[in-house]
Amino acid sequence: MGPVSGTVVYLLTWWVTLFCVLPWWIKTDEKAAGAPLVPHLGRKFLITSGIAAIIWCVIAYLIHIRIIDFREIARENPWW
Repeated sequence: MGPVSGTVVYLLTWWVTLFCVLPWWIKTDEKAAGAPLVPHLGRKFLITSGIAAIIWCVIAYLIHIRIIDFREIARENPWW
């Protein structure tokens, strides 16, 4: 995996992980619907970055040992 594809995989992983982490520690005002009282965005961004880095390492390792091979997948699916 090259640097560009590695960056793309990390950013996609980070973005999906962010949507999984965003609901953590949500407390809203019972009377007003909408934004949480304290969003904890800094903490959530750090946690998201750590989880995404771990997932990225696993994906990079699987690509390195050729368990995931995108060229083979492209050969098997000619409509791509």
